[in-house]
Amino acid sequence: MPSFDEVLKEAGEFGRFQKRVFFLLSQTGITFSSLFASVVFLGRAPENFWCRIPGAAELSKRCGWTLEEERNFTILPLHVENKSSNGECERLDVAWDTSISCASPLAYYGNRSTGNLPLTTCHDNWVYEQPHSSVVSEYDLVCGNAWMLDLSQAILNLGFLTGAFTLGYAADRYGRILIYLLSCLGVGLCGIIVAFAPNFTVFLIFRFLQGMFGKGTWMTCYVIVTEIVGSDQRIVGIVIQIFFTLGIIILPGIAYLSPTWQAIQLAISLPNFLFLLYYWVVPESPRWLLTRKKGKKALKIMHNIAKHNGRFLSPHYSEITISNEEVSNPSFLDLVRTPQMRRCTLILMYAWFASALIYQGLVMRLGIVGGNLYLDFFISGVVELPAAFLIIVTIDRVGRRLPFALSNIVAGIACLITAFLPEDIPWLKTTVATLGRLSITIAFEVVYLVNSELYPTTLRNFGVSLCSSLCDLGGVIAPFLLFRLAAIWLELPLIIFSILAVVCGLLVLLLPETKGIPLPETVEDVEQLSSHFGKCGKKQRHQDTNSYI
Repeated sequence: MPSFDEVLKEAGEFGRFQKRVFFLLSQTGITFSSLFASVVFLGRAPENFWCRIPGAAELSKRCGWTLEEERNFTILPLHVENKSSNGECERLDVAWDTSISCASPLAYYGNRSTGNLPLTTCHDNWVYEQPHSSVVSEYDLVCGNAWMLDLSQAILNLGFLTGAFTLGYAADRYGRILIYLLSCLGVGLCGIIVAFAPNFTVFLIFRFLQGMFGKGTWMTCYVIVTEIVGSDQRIVGIVIQIFFTLGIIILPGIAYLSPTWQAIQLAISLPNFLFLLYYWVVPESPRWLLTRKKGKKALKIMHNIAKHNGRFLSPHYSEITISNEEVSNPSFLDLVRTPQMRRCTLILMYAWFASALIYQGLVMRLGIVGGNLYLDFFISGVVELPAAFLIIVTIDRVGRRLPFALSNIVAGIACLITAFLPEDIPWLKTTVATLGRLSITIAFEVVYLVNSELYPTTLRNFGVSLCSSLCDLGGVIAPFLLFRLAAIWLELPLIIFSILAVVCGLLVLLLPETKGIPLPETVEDVEQLSSHFGKCGKKQRHQDTNSYI
């Protein structure tokens, strides 16, 4: 009986069928990256707001004031007398009633200047010139409540983390396409609820759920794409990252054209419902079907792939070799039980963590400080585009391991140099820091591909999801690490980033090369990679094994 890779080669390793599925599933990267970075626009700080004095609303209504007139009467005098107060986080500790004059409300307090009137911290009752421009103005996430915006992003990352564990496990047990479609439905529904959440608690709950389902769509579509192509075509795992970057580039345009944060939220959520149409055009992964002892269904899908690719399978392909490995529900112990699996798992977990922490740290450092928010964010996305193209032109020539290691090491060196460059040459600091970001972006994209290539089919989705969950942990830690260390010394975070990146670069050299090798189907296949350490890109696994699917 032929192996799966033999059947796939005859059906077409990257024909018209795979190209269509690849293009359709790649659109998930656009919606996922928009969700990932949406807080930049959903959480924009309001330009003009102030704390309303008790009774001011009634007085404003009685006097017929506009918002600008109310502010001029109640806030500007406070700022004139007390330069340190702008009326945003504190207010006059007074209460107005109907006896106050509309023409000069402060005259009610006699000859006392505004600077002599008592002040108090504002806890609620803020007024915004654009009340629905962002979640900040919608839920009063200003002043003492500003930390809640950071909480909302941490909750989203926690959702990503939960999705990596739960939906990664579910995809290995119940199927790739089923979990992908359910996740798309979940992202769309939760996104709508987030847009119309009546309070911040509901907003947080469904933002967590949207993050969980969002991670399910992204990780599952990635695994499906890499499992339906041949070993020489798994570069599609890098190409799909371009669509993630496209989402980053498109997002500022969506935000610019959307008058409210609800419109932005709906624009990045509703497209997920369109992905439900994939039920009729994207099949279940035949590799996964074979691991669940469903050879007939897998062979039927292979015949369909061959037909769409303009090929025909040989008549003797009536059955495909099924793995002799016992099919069981995956667990973390399966990833660390054997030496090679344990080495790969621990190194990949660290690589995900370091890449995410450094990437987000550099984005925040080079991020938007004044200027045009939309243009700056667009440019920051364009900077990432060369990463995928550099990988494409090198990874099939020199392999995975060397670009993976060098990108981390170059990122570390760039961070170190940036830390000690003088402040009077900002263009050079920005250039070197940008090189660091480009390098860590390359590392971030390679780890996706390497992760999927180093796990057997029975554990691939669970393994990729589990290891990538460390990415979400790095994303949670990054802002706290950056701002706490920067308070000690502005360049100290770069020193930490440098150490993390260089260590990661050295560790990934211990991983086996996977260039040109069929995807492993069993744990035994992964363990055999150790015998080809350093030569994996030049030597195929023994053909006498019957462990292919």
